Parts: sequence; C-alpha cells; structure tokens
Amino acid sequence: MPDNALDYLVIGAGPAGLQLGYFLHRAGHSYRILEAGPAPSQFFRIFPRHRTLISINKKHTGWDDPELNLRMDWNSLLSDDPGLLFTRYSDRYFPHADDMVRYLADFAERTGLRISYDARVVRVERPHDQRGAFVVTDEQGRRYEARRVIVATGVTRPNLPPIPGIETADRYGTASTDPADYVNQRVLIIGKGNSAFETADNLLETAAVIHVAGPRSVRMAWRTHYVGHLRAVNNGLLDTYQLKSQNALLDGDVRNIARTPDGTYLVTVAFARVNEVTKDIPYDRVIVCTGFRFDASIFADDCRPELVINNRFPALTPAYESVNVPGLYFAGTITQSRDFKRGTSGFIHGFRYGARALHRILESRYHGVPWPARILPAEPGPLAAAVIDRVNRTSALWQQFGLLADVIVIDGARGDGTARYLEELPYDLQGPPIGDRGHFTITLEYGPDHDKVDPFDIEVARISQSDAARAHEGHYLHPVVRHHRPGKPPLAHHITENLENEWTSEEVHVEPLRAFFARQTASVPV
Repeated sequence: MPDNALDYLVIGAGPAGLQLGYFLHRAGHSYRILEAGPAPSQFFRIFPRHRTLISINKKHTGWDDPELNLRMDWNSLLSDDPGLLFTRYSDRYFPHADDMVRYLADFAERTGLRISYDARVVRVERPHDQRGAFVVTDEQGRRYEARRVIVATGVTRPNLPPIPGIETADRYGTASTDPADYVNQRVLIIGKGNSAFETADNLLETAAVIHVAGPRSVRMAWRTHYVGHLRAVNNGLLDTYQLKSQNALLDGDVRNIARTPDGTYLVTVAFARVNEVTKDIPYDRVIVCTGFRFDASIFADDCRPELVINNRFPALTPAYESVNVPGLYFAGTITQSRDFKRGTSGFIHGFRYGARALHRILESRYHGVPWPARILPAEPGPLAAAVIDRVNRTSALWQQFGLLADVIVIDGARGDGTARYLEELPYDLQGPPIGDRGHFTITLEYGPDHDKVDPFDIEVARISQSDAARAHEGHYLHPVVRHHRPGKPPLAHHITENLENEWTSEEVHVEPLRAFFARQTASVPV
C-alpha cells in the first residue's frame, strides 16, 4: 500500500459526508472529501422540489439540555460548536430547503473540512488486491489513493418502475413546479410517498383532476412511526378525495403509459380493489414520483458492492461496511438498508448518529482507539441507575430506535467487579468491543404491532403506564433491556411507556429494572 495513501476518502459533501468528515478531521486523520458540485449539498439545492422540508425544527422545547433538544431538532449535524445548530438558521417548524443549503455551507467552512469541489467521481477501483488501496478517479482525471473509501453520495438515480412508456412521463426531479402550468388539466401522479403528495398538494388550486396511483395502500407516518411515510403536512389531497372534490387515489398497478398524437396520455391501470380490472384513463400530464436509488455505476468489477432491496441500496454489515468489499464503507441515507421503511437511517436525524457509530468503529478497527466507555460497579443498583439516566436523555437511541443500542459488558476477566457501559453501538454488532461472553443491550423501541394500531382510536386497549408487569404489551416508544447470553436467546425486560417519555418512577420504572439486573447478573460467570 502506498505510503502517501490517504487514511480515508469520502465521496460526497452532503450532510453525511460533512458529518463523517467532521469526526475524521477532529481525530487528526488524513482524509479528503470529494464533491461533484461547486459547493456542499447539491441534493438540497434541488430537493424537495417545493422547498419545504419534512424534517422538524422545534426550537422551543422547554428544555435547556442540548442532548434532549436534539430529539426535536432533525436537521442539525453533530458538533461541539453550539453555533452550528440548525435551530439558529430557521424559526419554522418545517423549514425551507434553502436554509439547509446555507447551514451545510457554513458547517463545511466553519469546521475547516478538507473538501475538493467540482470533483465528480467517475471510477472507484482496487487494482492490486482485496486488501490493497483504493484508487479513485474524478471527472478531471485526478487520481486519489486511499486505504478506505466511505461513500456518502446519497441516492442520486431516479427509481423508475418497469412500466412500458414511463420514459414519456415527467419526473419528479424535472417536472414544472409552477401550478399555472397545470390549469384545468387532468394529472396522474405515480407514487404514494411524500414526493407524490407534495406534488399533488401543489396542484390542488389549478388542476382539474388529480389522481395519485400506486400498488400499495397509503401509509401514514403518524400510524407507522416511519417518518418517510406520508406526513400530515403533505396530505391535503386526502381531504379532497374523501370529500369528493374530483381528486382520487388509485390503488393498483399502472400497466402502460401511452402518449397520444395530441400530446396527452392514455394510461392503463389495473385496480387492486376490484380484482385487477383494468381501465384506460386519459390524462394531460403524468408525473413519476417513485423515489431514488443508489448509483453503483462508478465501481469497477473488482470492488463493486453487492446491492439489496431491488438493487436500490448497498448491502451492509452491522459496521456499515460492504458485505463483499472489505474497506468500503457507507454513510448517510444509503445506509437505510439497515432499517428500510422502519427507522431513520434515511434521514439526517438518524444517520448523524450512524456516522458517529461508524467513526468509532473505524477508530477501534484501524487506530487502536477503544470505544468510549464508563466503568460502573457490576451491581444491580448502579447498572439500573445508569440505564435510567441514559434513556431519559439520549437522543441517539431515541432517533435510531431499535438500531443503535447502549451496551453493558460485565467482564469477569477483569476480576474487579466492574462493568463497561458503552454508548450507541449498532445493536447487532459482534466481536470487539463487545466480546463473546454475553452482554446487555439498551434500546428504545416501539411495540411489535405498533403500526397496526390506530393511535387515535380511544376504543383501542391501552396499557396502563403504571402497570410494569404488562410493559411488554405497549405499542409506543419505550426502553427495552436485553441480556444476551452465548448460545441462548436473549431475555428482555421492557420499561413501560410514559406519556412524556420520563422513565423516573422508582416503583414503576427503576425497581423492576433493578430486579431484572439482580436476576441476570447472578448468572454471569466471573
């Protein structure tokens, strides 16, 4: 491996690349960030098309704890500079995308990150062997060598379903956003996510008819707890549909899009609710809003990452590493294969913590820096107190629910009756720094059927927040402590949900947890 090879080459200066660059810069490693555009965050200069973010910016929480405030701040990157909080850039609950562009540019400048702009990567290869240096070439012909490559490009290619004629339709990324261009027109929007409904809501005042089509039912974020499902801020069309105002949802498959001689469309739809009965429906405009996918075309065959989820995202290990290319790591929204359609890895408020976990993994693997840990007495009282303190403050476990976990390792080899408390590891990470003697994990999780329950239905049975014995039946977010034992299934203890997410009751929260630790630590070998 060349002596002058960089420790790390990061591809992309969006929020994930900047976040990881911040940690690499602070640690003093040799690194370089390559950005295709002339400034950071090209994505937010274009998207969302109608310029309102769906990531919340709640400035007034009533808390003065910066860690707690990050639970309600979905846009800030992690740093030690209180001036680099997004809440200083906008007062709006749903901010304008231009404020994100301005924020990320300031973050890059004020942290002094080493970024090469106008350096679009066109080739990533590993010419020597699977453990050798990567060679990365940009469109100017400049070549960079790095021991490890971290891809933080986001999803940059449209995810187009295989519908005959789809190439004749407009796309979300290029369709006009001026409502005046759709006056008195019949418009079909393909897709049932936020981009589709954002587009539909923009046309409510001018289009004659708006149909939103897709094979699956609309999923509401307030019900599924997945923030990428339809958000209330974008669901105005649903109101017009149910009140019979000419607009509608079409539940079924779009089978064909035919352009007619007069420039309009005839679209064949197979309706799921009526046993796939097909109908040809005329439209003036068709707009495709079906999301994006990762672009793997820059990789040579010798280091092409395996893809998953219909080839939309790279397949990752729990360490955010490619499953088939050692030394190739990923950060940002392209890590969402880890919690696809369930968690927050596709969004800043989730992947900022994933980037921090990745950095700690890199520090441990390649630089001999142990995972930050506190040493506690391996006794039920101190262990329970440490857990209760964390679940009442942590933003990482709150945002990356079920994916990141605090870990308690009681290491009998130390012989001093202590335990290590490690924060924010990928839940399923194995080996160092956890070891193989057993450990406890602490996560925040929703109940197993939480997305099947209408949270606004007062007839739905609810678990009493004072009934610790039935905590495992709760649907809402709550702490779960598990004891992982070699060769055995983990044993779980649920801490009952709480209206204001304050798990501080000695009787309901603390004492049952202390008793769980007493039972389980008694079985830990010393």
